[in-house]
Amino acid sequence: MWFSFWRSRERFSLDEFRFLTDQLMKVQVVNEVNKDFVIEALRSIAELITYGDQHDVAYFEFFMEKQVMGEFVRILRISRTVIVSLQLLQTMSIVIQNLKNEHSIYYMFSNEHINHLITYSFDFRNEELLSYYISFLRAISGKLNKNTISLLVKTDNEEVVSFPLYVEAIRFAFHEESMIRTAVRALTLNVYHVGDEAVNKFVASDPHADYFSNLVKFFREQCINLDKLVNASKCMGPATSGSILSSVDEIEDNLYYFSDVISAGIPDIGRLITDLMLKVLIFPSVLPSLRMEVVKDSDAGIGTATSLYLLCCILRIVKIKDLANIVAAVLLCDIETFVPMSEAKLNGFMVNHDMSHENQDSENSGFRSDSDGQSLRVLIPNISSSLNSHSEDDSSQPDHGSTYSALREALLSYITTGDDVQVSGSLSMLATLLQTKELEESMLDALGILPQRKQQKKLLLEALVGEGSAEEQLFSSENMVKDGIGSEMDCYFQKLKEKYGLLCVCKEVTVTPRRQRFQVLDALVSLFCRSNISAETLWDGGWLLRQLLPYSKADFRSHHLELLKDTFHNCTSCILDETKGSWPDLLIMVLCDEWRKCKRTIEASSPRKDPKSMLLPAHKSLSEEVASGESSFAAGERLFEIVKVFVLLHQLHIFSEGKLLPDQPPIHPTVDVMETSRAKRAGIDSLGPKQSAELSLVDAVPCRIAFERGKECHFHFLAITIGTSGWLILADELPVRPSFGVVRVVAPLGGCNPRIDEKHMRWLHLRIRPSSFPCIDGAKHTAHPKVKSKALVDGRWTLAFRDEDSCKAAFSMIVEELKLLSSEVERRIKPMLAIERTIDTSTK
Repeated sequence: MWFSFWRSRERFSLDEFRFLTDQLMKVQVVNEVNKDFVIEALRSIAELITYGDQHDVAYFEFFMEKQVMGEFVRILRISRTVIVSLQLLQTMSIVIQNLKNEHSIYYMFSNEHINHLITYSFDFRNEELLSYYISFLRAISGKLNKNTISLLVKTDNEEVVSFPLYVEAIRFAFHEESMIRTAVRALTLNVYHVGDEAVNKFVASDPHADYFSNLVKFFREQCINLDKLVNASKCMGPATSGSILSSVDEIEDNLYYFSDVISAGIPDIGRLITDLMLKVLIFPSVLPSLRMEVVKDSDAGIGTATSLYLLCCILRIVKIKDLANIVAAVLLCDIETFVPMSEAKLNGFMVNHDMSHENQDSENSGFRSDSDGQSLRVLIPNISSSLNSHSEDDSSQPDHGSTYSALREALLSYITTGDDVQVSGSLSMLATLLQTKELEESMLDALGILPQRKQQKKLLLEALVGEGSAEEQLFSSENMVKDGIGSEMDCYFQKLKEKYGLLCVCKEVTVTPRRQRFQVLDALVSLFCRSNISAETLWDGGWLLRQLLPYSKADFRSHHLELLKDTFHNCTSCILDETKGSWPDLLIMVLCDEWRKCKRTIEASSPRKDPKSMLLPAHKSLSEEVASGESSFAAGERLFEIVKVFVLLHQLHIFSEGKLLPDQPPIHPTVDVMETSRAKRAGIDSLGPKQSAELSLVDAVPCRIAFERGKECHFHFLAITIGTSGWLILADELPVRPSFGVVRVVAPLGGCNPRIDEKHMRWLHLRIRPSSFPCIDGAKHTAHPKVKSKALVDGRWTLAFRDEDSCKAAFSMIVEELKLLSSEVERRIKPMLAIERTIDTSTK
């Protein structure tokens, strides 16, 4: 029989289709003998059906007439080899994917053959078979619409009672193979976006809603695994960056999947995901870690940095209004909200909680603990009452010893006292809240981060509709906002109490946005005064400040201006030190470059740093690996850090004065001072010395140096300065022109650290640093930490002179040129070093 299969016929013809179908119907059992024929027949039939769908309806009419779908199912039943099952699934996937005619698709789905194939008991221990099966299911889902989906479900009284495609697919939603998980998610999204109400009700009801519960639990496990990687990176360093980034990609893919599910517009699923994210992840695992005194159980808990990253990503990707506002409302709650009423573990977090005033709180609020002893209590901070006992001009630093210390204040504490990672995480969290469009403005106001442009708009609208004293507030110099939590905030606090079991004390809870705002401002100003925080992180703080305040000196209090002024002057001293350091010739270029970068950063519409950067292990600076003063690379890193901080503080000064930031920093132009310089006498132009160029040796000192062992060379040594650049030159004397030579070796003057050998007074030791320093970019610096440490290597010269006087003359020449170089750099940057600020005494 199978020999006749190979007879000569036109491949794409109806006769060929008839022949293959007839031969397939004659097969009574599929075994090792005839499996090749069956496989080739199935493959050819798939090609013919696809061809006929696009060229001749007669092909599909024959397909329906002979009930070829039934033959496929029969072949599957009588097959004794897995390879036939593989080919059948592939055949069906190809046919379904390539069908364009709607009538053909309806026929394929209109009988139970498809559902039979979906529910057939395949041996999924074969991984290849599982892959083909999932591809088959995904192909079906790609053809779903409101008409076709009804052909794949069973209903009873207009309610869906069976949907094999969906039910069978989600069985593999958490398979270890990521490609299978991705295919299942694509299938589910195809189902959700059809928009069939009966199907939506089916997938959102028990027991199928367990899929979403398991999905969030699976996501939580991924978050815990990420945190373990982050903790491991503290010991293993940059080697773990790749693993962390891979884990981050998976987590963000999960969040984007949640977002896509929500965008399908199924209200029940949106509410379900919100509840699960809060109850399974955010309340028990993420928010507790924001409490600074928490003790972390490494097996189950999530650390502070990971928690802040997760909150940022959830708010940025999962666009659910309730979710965003409930998270914001929780940040206004008492820190003790997330302490269990019993001393038992809460998802890996343990504290010794003082229960002394729990009963009193319970009596006042009228709530009782749940029988299992695990209820959580919320004390919404009554900030107005605490404000009555303090002047509004007092510094509003967070007080973690206070009964009413909120999670929001814990974030501010990280900014003022935390390490670089905690500061970066807190700033990212505040920036994310600020940019979350789903967040009510009243929430932003209560958190103290409502931009003034939005505040002005809010007051203007209130004034236009005649609400209260909004008109007076709008034109008030203090821009006070009336006390009282808006109806939106009341709504979300009520949800915390009633829906999520977080029992709230809701007595006359009020907030004063002005005080909240000054707390944030106090924290940011304190941040700018800290010397143990990286410049990149300080720039993030500058961006946040720029978003919160317009150009106005009135927004800063007197002690803010004093602190910023003192910090700037301290930084000025560091800049002056750098004019005498290893890289004075690059200082002005770096100042101009970083000025432009800083201006773009703080005026950008969004922060430039991705929140995941807080999870990556910090690059170990070369300055930590070598002794101080031994490496020009370490000195260069320090220079960039100092300049970044200096530029930020200078721009904050301009900002606080209510002025626009210029595109370029105020720097004096160059001045031609070559008339009496060594460079002029040597005949070197303003472009500097070039290899093989002739020069006068009038100021040069003869010396010897060996660049290779046993190969000593005779040169004339010269040190020159032109403007803000300087060089060390070794030249060969021209035999035909005495007192003239040819430039052979050129090295930077800056950072040469001249030193006469104590034992050999005719020897002069010089450090030769690289002529250029790569710009330090935060992302590249982290991603390629080893490249930069190997790119710059200091050299060493030891020059031998004829006598001690010649050696001292060369030393004095270098010192003199270094002073000229430093003086010229200092002269040019002088306009940047002095700031004059007149502090309005009325603000004191």
